[in-house]
Amino acid sequence: MFDLNLTILFAGVVAGAAPIVLAAVGETVTEKAGLINLSLDGSILLSAMAAFAIAYETNSLVLGFAGAAAVGALVAAVVAVFSIYLGQNQVAVGFVLTLMTRDLAYFIGNPYSRLQGPQVSPLPIPWLDRIPILGGVFFNHNLPVYASLAFIGFCWWYIYRTSLGLELRSVGEHPRASYARGVNPQRLQLFYAICGGLLVGLAGATFSLATKPGWGRPQGAEGTGWIALALVIFGGWHPVKAAAGAYLFSLLQVLGIYFQEWLPSIPSQVFQVAPFPLMIFTLLIMSVVQKESVLRWVEKKPKTRALLHFFSGLAPSALGKPYRPE
Repeated sequence: MFDLNLTILFAGVVAGAAPIVLAAVGETVTEKAGLINLSLDGSILLSAMAAFAIAYETNSLVLGFAGAAAVGALVAAVVAVFSIYLGQNQVAVGFVLTLMTRDLAYFIGNPYSRLQGPQVSPLPIPWLDRIPILGGVFFNHNLPVYASLAFIGFCWWYIYRTSLGLELRSVGEHPRASYARGVNPQRLQLFYAICGGLLVGLAGATFSLATKPGWGRPQGAEGTGWIALALVIFGGWHPVKAAAGAYLFSLLQVLGIYFQEWLPSIPSQVFQVAPFPLMIFTLLIMSVVQKESVLRWVEKKPKTRALLHFFSGLAPSALGKPYRPE
């Protein structure tokens, strides 16, 4: 009964995590620049609807993904402009936008509900897909899944290994010092908010054109934005760690499907909602291990200290505090 094909299991984890990875990495980039985009959940739904509607009307997956990316970037730009240039509370603006974009997605997308439309086809990578286990897990997917994997490495390299990434981190940590060195913090925050929004838009398109093809109410992406926001904290504002959290969440979801088969006497709703409280519990543990008393306790325990260091991370100093030029 517990005979489980690990290749199929982990391939499902990688495929299912793709939109969450894109959203979490995109929000990590935005928050690294000091801006919180709380509109993720509604933005993902609106971009998912836009991707399906555009692809359905034009029969073009490329236009569907492009339209979704534009929607995600536009919503993020609204948050950034209201916060950076108009001085509004970015958390309040983002929360209002996530509700508005969610309802807008359901209203505009109603004519496209439950229609059969185009979807992304698998694109195995020749030769690599024949590697035992690894080939089936990583190299037998579609382009959005490959893109999600590529963006993890690219964003890590860009943020921590380039001069532009250093400027990105500087405006999130010390915007006033960046301004003194000739960097325009407001312009950079707007730029990286749009970049993060593009990835969030691609996450929505990945849902409706690849992971859960189609559009309806519910679509299946509800709640993903809040999970992505939690994963940014889980990952300590580090793209690789945030992506690792996304794969952990996807693993919990996939295992829930198997547990429904193994334990049919337990209501299926238990397994469907279980990943959410488990993720909250993980965040609680992370907040505890970052306390000064815990850090002092592990000072003489190298292995434990290294493990806690991996799971720890501090928010950018200027996160949620837009820079105001004097």
